Amino acid sequence: MTDAIVVEGVRKRYGDKDALDGLDLRVGRGTVHAVLGPNGAGKTTLVRVLSTLLRPGAGRAEVAGHDVVTRAREVRRRIGLLGQHAALDEELGGRQNLEMFGRLYHLGARHARVRADELLERFGLADTGRKAVKRYSGGMRRRLDLAASLITEPEVIFLDEPTTGLDPRGRAEVWKAVRSLVGGGTTVLLTTQYLEEADQLAHRISVVDRGRVVADGTADELKALTGGDRIDVVLRDGGQLGAAVALLPLAQAEISVDVDRRLLSAPAADRVKTLAGVVRALEDAGVEAEDVALRRPTLDEVFLHLTTGDDPVDPVDPVKEAV
Repeated sequence: MTDAIVVEGVRKRYGDKDALDGLDLRVGRGTVHAVLGPNGAGKTTLVRVLSTLLRPGAGRAEVAGHDVVTRAREVRRRIGLLGQHAALDEELGGRQNLEMFGRLYHLGARHARVRADELLERFGLADTGRKAVKRYSGGMRRRLDLAASLITEPEVIFLDEPTTGLDPRGRAEVWKAVRSLVGGGTTVLLTTQYLEEADQLAHRISVVDRGRVVADGTADELKALTGGDRIDVVLRDGGQLGAAVALLPLAQAEISVDVDRRLLSAPAADRVKTLAGVVRALEDAGVEAEDVALRRPTLDEVFLHLTTGDDPVDPVDPVKEAV
Protein backbone atom coordinates (compact mmCIF):
# COMPACT_ATOMS: atom_id res chain seq x y z
CA MET A 1 0.00 0.00 0.00
CA THR A 2 1.50 3.35 -1.10
CA ASP A 3 -1.08 5.70 0.45
CA ALA A 4 -1.15 6.30 4.19
CA ILE A 5 -4.30 8.46 3.94
CA VAL A 6 -7.18 8.10 1.49
CA VAL A 7 -10.13 10.52 1.49
CA GLU A 8 -12.97 10.12 -1.02
CA GLY A 9 -15.94 12.46 -1.28
CA VAL A 10 -15.98 13.37 2.42
CA ARG A 11 -18.65 15.82 3.51
CA LYS A 12 -19.34 17.51 6.84
CA ARG A 13 -21.98 20.15 7.51
CA TYR A 14 -22.43 22.61 10.37
CA GLY A 15 -25.99 23.86 10.19
CA ASP A 16 -26.51 25.02 6.61
CA LYS A 17 -22.80 25.38 5.86
CA ASP A 18 -20.53 22.78 4.28
CA ALA A 19 -17.22 22.62 6.13
CA LEU A 20 -16.18 19.73 3.86
CA ASP A 21 -17.92 19.50 0.50
CA GLY A 22 -16.96 16.25 -1.20
CA LEU A 23 -13.25 16.53 -0.41
CA ASP A 24 -10.81 14.06 -2.02
CA LEU A 25 -7.23 13.56 -0.86
CA ARG A 26 -4.42 10.99 -1.03
CA VAL A 27 -1.23 11.13 1.04
CA GLY A 28 1.74 8.92 0.23
CA ARG A 29 3.48 6.98 2.97
CA GLY A 30 6.59 8.54 4.46
CA THR A 31 5.88 12.02 3.06
CA VAL A 32 4.88 15.46 4.31
CA HIS A 33 1.61 16.51 2.70
CA ALA A 34 0.51 20.08 3.37
CA VAL A 35 -3.12 21.19 3.35
CA LEU A 36 -3.13 24.89 2.62
CA GLY A 37 -6.14 27.16 2.83
CA PRO A 38 -7.70 30.29 4.36
CA ASN A 39 -9.38 30.36 7.75
CA GLY A 40 -12.53 28.27 7.68
CA ALA A 41 -11.59 26.39 4.49
CA GLY A 42 -12.10 23.04 6.25
CA LYS A 43 -8.53 22.18 7.28
CA THR A 44 -9.18 21.54 10.98
CA THR A 45 -12.44 19.73 10.25
CA LEU A 46 -10.53 17.41 7.93
CA VAL A 47 -7.98 16.64 10.67
CA ARG A 48 -10.78 15.94 13.16
CA VAL A 49 -12.43 13.52 10.75
CA LEU A 50 -9.15 11.72 10.01
CA SER A 51 -8.23 11.49 13.69
CA THR A 52 -11.72 10.00 14.48
CA LEU A 53 -12.84 13.02 16.55
CA LEU A 54 -15.67 13.71 14.08
CA ARG A 55 -17.82 11.41 11.97
CA PRO A 56 -18.07 12.46 8.32
CA GLY A 57 -21.55 13.14 7.03
CA ALA A 58 -20.81 11.29 3.78
CA GLY A 59 -17.91 9.76 1.88
CA ARG A 60 -15.14 7.56 3.24
CA ALA A 61 -11.68 7.99 4.70
CA GLU A 62 -8.91 5.58 5.61
CA VAL A 63 -5.79 6.15 7.70
CA ALA A 64 -3.00 3.53 7.74
CA GLY A 65 -5.34 1.14 5.92
CA HIS A 66 -8.25 1.44 8.38
CA ASP A 67 -11.62 3.13 7.96
CA VAL A 68 -11.98 6.11 10.32
CA VAL A 69 -15.59 5.21 11.18
CA THR A 70 -15.77 1.40 11.24
CA ARG A 71 -12.19 0.85 12.50
CA ALA A 72 -11.77 3.98 14.62
CA ARG A 73 -9.93 2.20 17.43
CA GLU A 74 -7.36 0.78 15.00
CA VAL A 75 -6.86 4.24 13.51
CA ARG A 76 -6.24 5.76 16.95
CA ARG A 77 -3.54 3.18 17.66
CA ARG A 78 -1.63 4.30 14.59
CA ILE A 79 -1.82 8.09 14.74
CA GLY A 80 -0.46 11.06 16.64
CA LEU A 81 -2.13 14.47 16.78
CA LEU A 82 -0.61 17.87 17.44
CA GLY A 83 -3.39 20.45 17.72
CA GLN A 84 -3.21 24.22 17.53
CA HIS A 85 -2.85 24.53 21.31
CA ALA A 86 -0.24 22.76 23.42
CA ALA A 87 -1.57 19.94 25.62
CA LEU A 88 1.14 20.17 28.27
CA ASP A 89 1.18 20.58 32.06
CA GLU A 90 2.95 23.90 32.66
CA GLU A 91 4.08 23.00 36.18
CA LEU A 92 5.70 19.69 35.27
CA GLY A 93 9.09 19.31 33.62
CA GLY A 94 9.53 18.12 30.06
CA ARG A 95 10.47 14.57 31.08
CA GLN A 96 7.57 14.40 33.55
CA ASN A 97 5.13 15.46 30.82
CA LEU A 98 6.35 12.76 28.46
CA GLU A 99 6.27 10.10 31.15
CA MET A 100 2.71 11.16 31.99
CA PHE A 101 1.65 10.80 28.36
CA GLY A 102 3.34 7.42 28.22
CA ARG A 103 1.35 6.17 31.21
CA LEU A 104 -1.87 7.58 29.71
CA TYR A 105 -1.13 5.45 26.65
CA HIS A 106 -0.76 2.44 28.97
CA LEU A 107 3.01 2.13 28.73
CA GLY A 108 4.66 0.61 31.79
CA ALA A 109 6.57 2.97 34.08
CA ARG A 110 9.98 1.82 32.86
CA HIS A 111 8.95 1.89 29.18
CA ALA A 112 7.50 5.40 29.64
CA ARG A 113 10.79 6.64 31.16
CA VAL A 114 12.88 5.12 28.37
CA ARG A 115 10.60 6.54 25.71
CA ALA A 116 10.66 9.99 27.34
CA ASP A 117 14.47 10.01 27.34
CA GLU A 118 14.56 8.92 23.67
CA LEU A 119 12.22 11.71 22.61
CA LEU A 120 13.95 14.41 24.66
CA GLU A 121 17.22 13.48 22.98
CA ARG A 122 15.64 13.31 19.53
CA PHE A 123 14.13 16.80 19.79
CA GLY A 124 17.12 18.48 21.41
CA LEU A 125 15.49 18.84 24.82
CA ALA A 126 17.62 16.45 26.90
CA ASP A 127 19.31 19.30 28.78
CA THR A 128 15.98 20.88 29.71
CA GLY A 129 14.04 17.77 30.69
CA ARG A 130 13.82 18.75 34.35
CA LYS A 131 12.88 22.37 33.69
CA ALA A 132 9.22 23.31 34.22
CA VAL A 133 7.41 23.73 30.89
CA LYS A 134 6.26 27.24 31.90
CA ARG A 135 9.92 28.27 31.53
CA TYR A 136 10.22 26.88 27.98
CA SER A 137 10.35 29.12 24.92
CA GLY A 138 7.54 28.84 22.36
CA GLY A 139 9.64 26.69 20.05
CA MET A 140 10.67 24.38 22.89
CA ARG A 141 7.04 23.92 23.93
CA ARG A 142 5.98 22.97 20.43
CA ARG A 143 8.86 20.51 20.11
CA LEU A 144 7.88 18.95 23.43
CA ASP A 145 4.23 18.83 22.33
CA LEU A 146 5.35 17.15 19.11
CA ALA A 147 7.41 14.66 21.14
CA ALA A 148 4.33 13.87 23.25
CA SER A 149 2.32 13.08 20.12
CA LEU A 150 4.98 10.51 19.17
CA ILE A 151 5.04 8.66 22.46
CA THR A 152 3.55 5.52 20.84
CA GLU A 153 5.61 5.74 17.63
CA PRO A 154 2.62 6.40 15.32
CA GLU A 155 2.64 5.62 11.60
CA VAL A 156 0.80 8.86 10.77
CA ILE A 157 0.88 12.20 12.57
CA PHE A 158 -1.46 15.14 12.07
CA LEU A 159 0.00 18.60 12.65
CA ASP A 160 -2.75 21.23 12.73
CA GLU A 161 -1.08 24.63 12.21
CA PRO A 162 1.85 23.63 14.45
CA THR A 163 3.79 26.92 14.28
CA THR A 164 0.99 29.42 14.81
CA GLY A 165 2.24 32.25 17.02
CA LEU A 166 5.89 31.20 16.96
CA ASP A 167 8.73 33.55 16.07
CA PRO A 168 11.04 32.65 13.13
CA ARG A 169 13.49 30.80 15.40
CA GLY A 170 10.70 28.73 16.95
CA ARG A 171 9.26 27.91 13.53
CA ALA A 172 12.68 26.78 12.30
CA GLU A 173 13.02 24.49 15.34
CA VAL A 174 9.66 22.84 14.59
CA TRP A 175 10.51 22.49 10.89
CA LYS A 176 13.71 20.67 11.78
CA ALA A 177 11.74 18.32 14.03
CA VAL A 178 9.19 17.60 11.30
CA ARG A 179 11.95 16.75 8.81
CA SER A 180 13.41 14.30 11.30
CA LEU A 181 10.01 12.57 11.58
CA VAL A 182 9.82 11.91 7.86
CA GLY A 183 13.42 10.76 7.84
CA GLY A 184 12.30 8.06 10.27
CA GLY A 185 9.44 6.94 8.00
CA THR A 186 6.50 8.75 9.62
CA THR A 187 3.78 10.17 7.37
CA VAL A 188 2.89 13.79 8.19
CA LEU A 189 -0.31 15.63 7.27
CA LEU A 190 0.33 19.31 7.92
CA THR A 191 -2.33 22.00 7.87
CA THR A 192 -1.02 25.54 7.67
CA GLN A 193 -1.71 29.11 6.62
CA TYR A 194 2.01 29.81 6.32
CA LEU A 195 2.87 29.49 2.65
CA GLU A 196 6.60 29.42 3.37
CA GLU A 197 6.02 26.49 5.73
CA ALA A 198 4.33 24.44 3.02
CA ASP A 199 7.05 25.41 0.54
CA GLN A 200 9.82 24.38 2.96
CA LEU A 201 8.40 21.10 4.26
CA ALA A 202 5.89 19.50 1.92
CA HIS A 203 6.48 16.91 -0.78
CA ARG A 204 2.99 17.70 -2.07
CA ILE A 205 0.49 20.45 -1.30
CA SER A 206 -3.30 20.45 -1.51
CA VAL A 207 -4.97 23.85 -1.65
CA VAL A 208 -8.38 23.72 0.05
CA ASP A 209 -11.11 26.31 -0.34
CA ARG A 210 -14.75 26.10 0.78
CA GLY A 211 -14.35 22.45 1.79
CA ARG A 212 -12.87 21.20 -1.50
CA VAL A 213 -9.40 20.58 -2.86
CA VAL A 214 -9.03 23.15 -5.64
CA ALA A 215 -5.46 22.23 -6.59
CA ASP A 216 -2.93 19.54 -5.73
CA GLY A 217 0.71 19.07 -6.65
CA THR A 218 4.29 19.86 -5.77
CA ALA A 219 5.18 23.45 -4.91
CA ASP A 220 6.68 23.93 -8.38
CA GLU A 221 3.60 22.47 -10.08
CA LEU A 222 1.30 24.79 -8.16
CA LYS A 223 3.48 27.81 -8.88
CA ALA A 224 3.26 27.02 -12.60
CA LEU A 225 -0.54 27.49 -12.38
CA THR A 226 -0.05 31.25 -12.02
CA GLY A 227 1.76 31.53 -15.34
CA GLY A 228 5.36 30.49 -14.70
CA ASP A 229 8.30 32.81 -14.14
CA ARG A 230 7.89 36.54 -13.53
CA ILE A 231 10.03 39.63 -13.94
CA ASP A 232 9.97 42.31 -11.23
CA VAL A 233 11.16 45.86 -11.91
CA VAL A 234 11.62 48.41 -9.11
CA LEU A 235 11.92 51.99 -10.41
CA ARG A 236 13.98 54.68 -8.74
CA ASP A 237 11.20 57.23 -9.40
CA GLY A 238 7.69 56.00 -8.68
CA GLY A 239 6.30 58.82 -10.81
CA GLN A 240 7.51 56.97 -13.90
CA LEU A 241 5.43 53.84 -13.29
CA GLY A 242 2.80 54.73 -15.87
CA ALA A 243 5.38 55.54 -18.52
CA ALA A 244 7.29 52.33 -17.77
CA VAL A 245 4.20 50.17 -18.22
CA ALA A 246 3.62 51.69 -21.65
CA LEU A 247 7.25 51.08 -22.62
CA LEU A 248 7.57 47.45 -21.63
CA PRO A 249 7.49 44.92 -24.49
CA LEU A 250 4.82 42.90 -22.66
CA ALA A 251 1.04 42.63 -22.72
CA GLN A 252 -0.06 45.52 -20.48
CA ALA A 253 -3.03 43.55 -19.16
CA GLU A 254 -0.58 41.10 -17.59
CA ILE A 255 1.49 43.75 -15.78
CA SER A 256 0.70 44.40 -12.12
CA VAL A 257 1.71 47.64 -10.41
CA ASP A 258 2.51 48.25 -6.74
CA VAL A 259 2.71 52.05 -6.34
CA ASP A 260 3.97 51.98 -2.74
CA ARG A 261 6.92 49.75 -3.67
CA ARG A 262 7.49 51.40 -7.10
CA LEU A 263 7.18 47.86 -8.50
CA LEU A 264 6.10 46.44 -11.86
CA SER A 265 5.61 42.70 -12.13
CA ALA A 266 4.79 40.67 -15.25
CA PRO A 267 5.00 37.11 -16.64
CA ALA A 268 8.29 36.13 -18.26
CA ALA A 269 7.62 33.19 -20.57
CA ASP A 270 11.12 33.40 -22.05
CA ARG A 271 13.37 34.39 -19.14
CA VAL A 272 16.43 35.70 -20.99
CA LYS A 273 14.55 37.31 -23.88
CA THR A 274 12.08 39.04 -21.55
CA LEU A 275 14.83 40.33 -19.25
CA ALA A 276 16.88 41.72 -22.15
CA GLY A 277 13.83 43.35 -23.74
CA VAL A 278 12.71 45.05 -20.52
CA VAL A 279 16.18 46.39 -19.67
CA ARG A 280 16.68 47.70 -23.22
CA ALA A 281 13.27 49.43 -23.34
CA LEU A 282 13.85 51.20 -20.03
CA GLU A 283 17.38 52.29 -20.93
CA ASP A 284 16.28 53.65 -24.33
CA ALA A 285 13.58 55.75 -22.66
CA GLY A 286 15.82 56.97 -19.84
CA VAL A 287 13.71 55.31 -17.14
CA GLU A 288 16.03 54.31 -14.31
CA ALA A 289 15.46 50.95 -12.64
CA GLU A 290 16.67 50.41 -9.11
CA ASP A 291 16.37 46.64 -9.44
CA VAL A 292 15.37 44.11 -12.11
CA ALA A 293 14.95 40.45 -11.14
CA LEU A 294 13.58 37.20 -12.53
CA ARG A 295 11.80 34.95 -10.05
CA ARG A 296 9.48 32.00 -9.70
CA PRO A 297 5.90 32.68 -8.53
CA THR A 298 5.42 32.48 -4.78
CA LEU A 299 2.92 30.28 -3.00
CA ASP A 300 1.29 33.52 -1.83
CA GLU A 301 0.40 34.25 -5.45
CA VAL A 302 -0.82 30.67 -5.95
CA PHE A 303 -2.96 30.97 -2.83
CA LEU A 304 -4.56 34.24 -3.93
CA HIS A 305 -5.03 32.93 -7.46
CA LEU A 306 -6.79 29.73 -6.38
CA THR A 307 -8.88 30.76 -3.37
CA THR A 308 -12.08 32.74 -3.59
CA GLY A 309 -11.75 35.09 -0.62
CA ASP A 310 -15.43 34.53 0.24
CA ASP A 311 -16.53 34.38 3.87
CA PRO A 312 -15.31 31.08 5.34
CA VAL A 313 -17.30 28.53 7.25
CA ASP A 314 -16.59 28.99 10.96
CA PRO A 315 -17.93 25.76 12.51
CA VAL A 316 -19.19 25.56 16.04
CA ASP A 317 -17.34 23.47 18.60
CA PRO A 318 -17.75 19.89 17.34
CA VAL A 319 -16.97 18.11 20.63
CA LYS A 320 -20.56 16.96 20.98
CA GLU A 321 -20.18 15.10 17.67
CA ALA A 322 -16.93 13.34 18.57
CA VAL A 323 -16.84 9.60 18.18
